[in-house]
Amino acid sequence: MSGTSSISIARGVDAVRIPSGESLALPAGTPVVITQQLGGAFTVLVPSQAGLFRIDSKDADALGLAAPASNPSTDAAAAPLEDRIWGELRNCYDPEIPVNIVDLGLIYDLQIESTDRGSKVSVKMTLTAPGCGMGPVLAGDARNRLAALEGVADAQVDVVWDPPWNPDRISPAGRQQLGMD
Repeated sequence: MSGTSSISIARGVDAVRIPSGESLALPAGTPVVITQQLGGAFTVLVPSQAGLFRIDSKDADALGLAAPASNPSTDAAAAPLEDRIWGELRNCYDPEIPVNIVDLGLIYDLQIESTDRGSKVSVKMTLTAPGCGMGPVLAGDARNRLAALEGVADAQVDVVWDPPWNPDRISPAGRQQLGMD
């Protein structure tokens, strides 16, 4: 979803400034334009703040929208854990780029370790630019999604910088979405 018409936030919400990662509250009545709605999060342009902000799905009602459904289908729950992990990672989006973090090539490593309590999932990911303050936000989104999966006892997502990301890491699907092919 993207739009060009302004709406006013119905109630105060916590938001994250893009790309600095700075948290702040946007008060009720703040005019915004939704520029992206992917993976359950919203990217909004806030003209009064001269910038873009990320708003979580839990605050969809403040934008006059319904929160996206988060219950996996029976078929999805029956899928192997690794497939479900990759599926959840594909629901995480950079708030400035309409491509998920897997197809952007930001995931460098995925390890699944069986424990007596369930599986421990460890992910190493990077960002498109080292100075981006959204790293903790994206890593937290990925970690929370993975930790909520049935069978996962612990999830850890670390942001790493080696090797440096470059556009060659973008998948064919991601390249197509970005109009690069």
